[in-house]
Amino acid sequence: MMDKPSTTSLLRTKSDQLVEAISAAMGGGTKSSPMNGDGTGGGGGSETLSRKSSRRLTGVSPGRSGGGRNNTHIRKSRSAQLKFDLEEVSSGAALSRASSASLGLSFSFTGFTVPSDEIADMKSFSDDDDTPEDIEAGTRKMKIQAEPTLPIYLKFTEVCYKVVIKGVTSTREKEILTGISGSVDPGEVLAMMGPSGSGKTTLLSLLGGRVKETTGGSITYNEQPYSKHLKSRIGFVTQDDILFPHLTVRETLTYAARLRLPKKLTKEEKQKRAIDVIYELGLERCQDTMIGGSFVRGVSGGERKRVCIGNEIIINPSLLFLDEPTSGLDSTTALRTVEILHDIAEAGKTVITTIHQPSSRLFHKFDKLILLGKGSLLYFGKASEAMDYFSTIGCTPLISMNPAEFLLDLANGNLNDVSVPSELEDKVQIGNSDTETRNGKPSPTIVHEYLVEAYETRVAESEKKKLMAPMMIDEDLKSKVVTSKREWGASWCEQYSILFWRGLKERRHDYFSWLRITQVVATAVILGMLWWQSGGDSPKQMQEQSGLLFFIAVFWGFFPVFTAIFTFPQERAMLNKERSADMYRLSAYFLARTTSDIPLDLILPVLFILVVYFMAGLTHDVSAFFLTVLTTFLCIVAAQGLGLAIGATLMDLKKATTLASVTVMTFMLAGGYFVKEVPVFISWLRYLSYNYQTYKLLLKVQYKEKNDWVDGIKVGNGVKEASTLLAMVFGYRILAYISLRRMKLHSGA
Repeated sequence: MMDKPSTTSLLRTKSDQLVEAISAAMGGGTKSSPMNGDGTGGGGGSETLSRKSSRRLTGVSPGRSGGGRNNTHIRKSRSAQLKFDLEEVSSGAALSRASSASLGLSFSFTGFTVPSDEIADMKSFSDDDDTPEDIEAGTRKMKIQAEPTLPIYLKFTEVCYKVVIKGVTSTREKEILTGISGSVDPGEVLAMMGPSGSGKTTLLSLLGGRVKETTGGSITYNEQPYSKHLKSRIGFVTQDDILFPHLTVRETLTYAARLRLPKKLTKEEKQKRAIDVIYELGLERCQDTMIGGSFVRGVSGGERKRVCIGNEIIINPSLLFLDEPTSGLDSTTALRTVEILHDIAEAGKTVITTIHQPSSRLFHKFDKLILLGKGSLLYFGKASEAMDYFSTIGCTPLISMNPAEFLLDLANGNLNDVSVPSELEDKVQIGNSDTETRNGKPSPTIVHEYLVEAYETRVAESEKKKLMAPMMIDEDLKSKVVTSKREWGASWCEQYSILFWRGLKERRHDYFSWLRITQVVATAVILGMLWWQSGGDSPKQMQEQSGLLFFIAVFWGFFPVFTAIFTFPQERAMLNKERSADMYRLSAYFLARTTSDIPLDLILPVLFILVVYFMAGLTHDVSAFFLTVLTTFLCIVAAQGLGLAIGATLMDLKKATTLASVTVMTFMLAGGYFVKEVPVFISWLRYLSYNYQTYKLLLKVQYKEKNDWVDGIKVGNGVKEASTLLAMVFGYRILAYISLRRMKLHSGA
């Protein structure tokens, strides 16, 4: 236990450290001790400040009986202490810089760390500051020095959007958004609220450039239209957490940093930026934990959401769009997430988010609010003034309730526990069955029409005038927005290398699962026992052993097809998300995705052949063994190409599986084992069948010096079969790439 004098001395020491930093900045490098009034730069003022700071902290500090408790209180109150002391001393730029350098409290989600010469000043408060703190536990993180970002003023007027719905006999247009107007400036958080289906996500996608074509209105960024260059300045967090489940938090953010950050940064600087973001978001506790998914245990929901946010803020975006970032989170975690958004906005960024039904604490955190109902604008303005506006039009809650709950009830046309405006009461009293419900309240349609009309007559015109007025924006800010030059974060070779290793790390868990290994080994053992030392010297033995060779061609031509079919349909959401952000070129992704499977695909077939080859007593020759492995590998790669082409062309698993089943069965039947003499009009199928080409090559490898004819098939030199398989390997993949190139990026992806 610490006595009172020692506590006061500790608090005075903290204040003295503050004064030293301030005196150093104001005195041009001359240091003055707060305990000595003769120092240059106002020693008396420093002493007064020291005493005032000590008295303030001593007066408000609770629980002064324990040293650890006192240290905790000092850490929590030092930001407020700094603010009050600076207001009393000076508001100059030099003082501001001194305080930031001394305490390291300026904050930005950009990833720049505090310079090394300032770390000592930061640590002078307490050694306990180095202890990581958890955002979900309710403690705040130490803030990191800010990097300048391009301020973007977003303005949208009379935005309309329609979609064409195609029916069996006719088509019709459905209006999603009707004349939505609003604006948001750097440093502000704009929240979009409304019932499900009100158009929140569509409006967010339009503003974020994910949907390029509007059917009316204008959207400007610093008074300029959308351009491709803005992709590098926009972060877009989708509602669904689209992440690779088998990568850790650190790997996920590191790969994003290496792909998205500018080329001028080195690999080490990009990795350092990723680590900084991890600490900014309070993810250091789970940085080496896998993300997880449906069948893989991983991080919690709040941590997953913060990883998604980190994926976007790592590029220091000027605009950050988030689609329901609090969905599925408890109220405390949701509050921490919204506080993170406020910290991002305070760094000079523009933040726009949709939110479904926030708590009252969350609602009061927003700067501006857009309330949508059936695609129409019901309110736009300051969130703190929303309740006042609706009270002026006769809608007030009759009981104490969450403001967000009240607004959503209005947007749904539900007036239960809400006062009915006099205009609507008159309609109810008329007794028109079309305008009232069973409980005597106006119908939702009438309520919606009243709210839209009230906003149009009372607020819309004045807001439109404000939006139509030109903004006083520097020409330099305008020119940076309209720059059409596209800059990739990495060269093509670097993109390929990064994506290759990322794919290898992600899929190694699936390839080397115990289920897959057991399947291959068990099949190999069963085949080895069925054809145990079958030999291959006499024609009869060759004919029996040819069945084993055909099964090998069918087995390794069947499973790769159905594995590869899932590749692009399953990764479509991730591909859309990353391509929308211009993370990499499609060609680099495609080549990395198809080649990263090759090392993994080679291991299990080698294990399979090792078991079968010697158990079945195939040709005991080194060259024959390796040629058998090579032929099997060619079959696998060709079959994978077919699966990739089918999956990329259809992008629908049910359709792709059906087509692949028919194709594989046809190729197997035409493979030359079941039907020796295929009719002429359908014999061309043999030359498209990789099973047939693989079967002939295996016969050539095993019996090239024993017999020219095996099981009714002439064994050639194998050149034509190998060339055909190589053509399939490249041909199917080219078809898959063309199909991917034609695929359109969907909104919200």
